[in-house]
Amino acid sequence: MYAQSAVSALPALEPLRRPGPPPRRPRALPPLAAVAAAFTAVQLLLVLPHSGLGWDETVYVSQVGGQAPAAYFSAPRARGISYLVAPLVSVTSSMTALRIYLALLSGAALLAALWVWRRLLPAPVLAWGGALFCGLWMTVYYGPLAMPNLWCAFGAFAALGFFLRTARSHAFQDPAATVGLAGCVAAVALLRPPDVCWLVLPMLVAALVLRGVRRRVLLAALVGGALLGAAPWIVEAYVHYGGLLARLERGSEIQGGMGWNVAIGDHVRSLQGRVLCRPCDVPWRQPETALWWCALPLVTAAGVRAAARAGRALPAVLATAVAGSTAVPYLLLMGYAAPRFLLPSYALLALPAGEAVRAGFARAFGSGSRFGSGAGARAAARPGTARWPNGRPHTARSRLLGGALVVLLAGHLYVQYQVLEGALHRSRGLTRHLRATAAQLHGLGVRPPCVITGETAVPVAYYTGCASLESSGPDASVSEAELRGRIAREPSAVLARPRNGPPSWARHWPKAQTRMPGLQAYLKTGGAGRGH
Repeated sequence: MYAQSAVSALPALEPLRRPGPPPRRPRALPPLAAVAAAFTAVQLLLVLPHSGLGWDETVYVSQVGGQAPAAYFSAPRARGISYLVAPLVSVTSSMTALRIYLALLSGAALLAALWVWRRLLPAPVLAWGGALFCGLWMTVYYGPLAMPNLWCAFGAFAALGFFLRTARSHAFQDPAATVGLAGCVAAVALLRPPDVCWLVLPMLVAALVLRGVRRRVLLAALVGGALLGAAPWIVEAYVHYGGLLARLERGSEIQGGMGWNVAIGDHVRSLQGRVLCRPCDVPWRQPETALWWCALPLVTAAGVRAAARAGRALPAVLATAVAGSTAVPYLLLMGYAAPRFLLPSYALLALPAGEAVRAGFARAFGSGSRFGSGAGARAAARPGTARWPNGRPHTARSRLLGGALVVLLAGHLYVQYQVLEGALHRSRGLTRHLRATAAQLHGLGVRPPCVITGETAVPVAYYTGCASLESSGPDASVSEAELRGRIAREPSAVLARPRNGPPSWARHWPKAQTRMPGLQAYLKTGGAGRGH
């Protein structure tokens, strides 16, 4: 389906060859700012209270913060998020301050990404698209988190807008769009280098339809931006991982082996609120959480059709093609799922979805209503016929359609926030366990400078202020001899599940049941902790 959409987009680029100033869309700021402000407020009200850093967040934050020694940075990771949070975490270790910082920043990024499109699409379409994207539980959940996927979504969404503005610009009337395109592509590459290839691929194909200077400018912006953003990751590959291919191979190994792995079912099950579904063998007890996901292709098709009837098919078609491309590695090549992986695709599909909702409300309430565009309604009615406030006559059919749309959107929002509540409950429970375990280990004599290794060592070490070291597994950073040498010099804890037990060299150490359910700590504290 996505391949067909990409192909169908190519002829639609033909009108971009004709010069002409881009249309202006006045009064776009108030509705877009309202969406961004609501997005920020919901994060602060729902996600902020009692939240702490998750496993991946501790890795990114520890690279630039002073709470704990830097955790091992495995091959698939990139340092974009560490750069994003560095201005704050370099001066404070407050998790609350970090959450507020990221919530405000993500709200501003949403507004900026929507603002890029103001010359291409009507404000109601953008407002509805932004509201639909922000209404997803995973968008709100990851807004104030130090994770890269939502920021890739903002970058991808803005990049496509800049691409279309550059493509339609004649004689470089919009030079900021070209700079913005390169900058957004570079930002995505800085956050997740492999993903940028899937982002730029459809745009590279679309750029080849153009001729002359605009083709060269677009190709240079896309390729140059990707290489610029990925440069630190590539350099680091040769410095620390033995080369680019070696890093890619190691990254694939850590991710379970990149290959033909259809993970569509895993993604459907993860919509129940599982932030990481690996292995995704959980039962599918809440099918209602995936209704919107199953309806998304239909909504997208309706949005593309509505956009085509309004004379703006190209943005909707190209957004669908890029969304499909960015989803390929996660739906077809990776053997596990996490809802955050598809955030860039959801952001892009919000455009045709916004077209569909806006068209539906315009049909129900009239195109001059606050739900539709600002154009006046053109409706003829017999004298005495009841009318909407905009002058359009309302019928039983229009009332039914409008009511159905309101009910569907309200039901969708209700389900999303029920899932969000469950995800936040589990996250806060994990935070309580991590903080309690850190306090417990401090009381048993494991205080900085110290070493923690074993099961769940990375987040426990961050909360405890210790270094996390591993001699095997995906986070292996030292040899066993180096690990044991470090442990001999510092207070240490080996974390293990009862069924697995610790390494043979730690089995005689004093043992304590930690505050993490099912996790035991074997302690080497120079005498502290004995008898526990």
